[in-house]
Amino acid sequence: MIRPTLSASLFGLTALLGVSAAAAAEKPNVVLIVLDDMNGWLSRRDYPALQTPALDRLRAQSLNFVNATCSVTVCSPSRASFLSGLHPSTNGAYLNGADVWELPGSINQGLQSLPEFFKARGYTTWGGGKLFHSPLPRVRLDAMFDVEAKAKNGFGPFPDAAHRRGGSQFIGVQPWTGPDSDFPDVENADQAVEFLGRPQARPFFLFYGLWRPHTPYTAPQRFFDLYSKTRFDLPAGWKPGDLDDVPPEGRRLTDGLKRVQVDGRVDEAIWKEDLLGYCANTSFADWNIGRVLAALERSPHAANTLVIVTSDNGFHCGTKERWEKGTLWELSAHVPLFVRGPGVRPGASPRTVSLVDLYPTLADFCGLQLPAHSLDGRSFAPLLRDPAAPWERPSFTAYGKGNGSVRDERYRLIRYHDGTEELYDHASDPHEFTNLAADPAQAPVLARLRRALPLSWAPSWGGRWEVPRLGEPARYAPEYPLPAGYVPKSKT
Repeated sequence: MIRPTLSASLFGLTALLGVSAAAAAEKPNVVLIVLDDMNGWLSRRDYPALQTPALDRLRAQSLNFVNATCSVTVCSPSRASFLSGLHPSTNGAYLNGADVWELPGSINQGLQSLPEFFKARGYTTWGGGKLFHSPLPRVRLDAMFDVEAKAKNGFGPFPDAAHRRGGSQFIGVQPWTGPDSDFPDVENADQAVEFLGRPQARPFFLFYGLWRPHTPYTAPQRFFDLYSKTRFDLPAGWKPGDLDDVPPEGRRLTDGLKRVQVDGRVDEAIWKEDLLGYCANTSFADWNIGRVLAALERSPHAANTLVIVTSDNGFHCGTKERWEKGTLWELSAHVPLFVRGPGVRPGASPRTVSLVDLYPTLADFCGLQLPAHSLDGRSFAPLLRDPAAPWERPSFTAYGKGNGSVRDERYRLIRYHDGTEELYDHASDPHEFTNLAADPAQAPVLARLRRALPLSWAPSWGGRWEVPRLGEPARYAPEYPLPAGYVPKSKT
């Protein structure tokens, strides 16, 4: 059952990781890199067309948590969770638009965020890019960061009118022919590289947040050129009729793939164009991350720096009739999680860690006293030394108050606020095609996983759903008309 709990008691870095006493006396640096909307294609190589050489190299050097999940399957509340160490059922942040860091009366307003935690304990803190995805006042930012990247931020550059679908600046694919500096991710990476190249008198915590691969699908032309000879197949997790055994509350989290429809029918050319855009954006993000990692490796800090690369949430690329996140299925809940550092054993771990576990893990690894507020997460630092160490803890993911998903190494349970459920056996059904919740033989599994759901749910701070819901306004138009003369740019 999920309750606010302190992480496991801290223990010395020397005992945990077997490093020398001299190295243990020097606090490790931390480089935390967070992508936006990256799914299992990165950690599990589920889509062979994707090209990410820098992150492939990092994955080989890291412990790769192949069953890691986010706490909430959209940006802002996911960050409100892992940057506070609290589940959404504790802080009430379930939807985008619930900017709980400064809402009077919210738990997050008064607690110590992860950057504040490190700064208060003597670390130099650097921040740049998409970090909290919530408005923060100057006084709060000053408490978080000694150094902030001085770069424009946001999701742009956006496609021009000829490349937009449905009039939305976020929906469209356009190779970018302007300078790289048009992209905030590039400027922020430049300044992270500059920071890493300087001597540092104190240990540092560097937090680089990317805006990509999130839409719009604009990236420099050369990242589209990488795929000039690529065949884009529809994702393996796509199957017509997949939602036939899904409860109504689950189907309400989908949109019928309207964004890739023409005249009410799914158009594979449009779908493949968006696959091209998603892959190009991801390769662009990989290039930026590669530059930051190369700067770290050139620096004197490389041997004593813990590197974490993850994403705020997963992403459907058409599976479950969804081109977005904001569901409770695997592709929306799973996130890449690569950890590299002194004493970390490279390989793959099936343990179901969650991003809510990052806060206590980083405190544990760095030998720092825990914050004053209780943490819902648990330190997975022991797994960094021994990936096969016991971890009897399913992960928990929410989207909307009362809607929860529990994942262990074999099964996913989804339970909606009305009591309807889904159950999937990943040993035989990795794409979650067959809902086993009504199978009497699965009663023991259901009972066990239900115990990992919250005993209570904090009141919601509101926000917006990512797709239209009954009684709520639609975020997107119901149709996505194509501009006159529009020709998809995808390759077959």
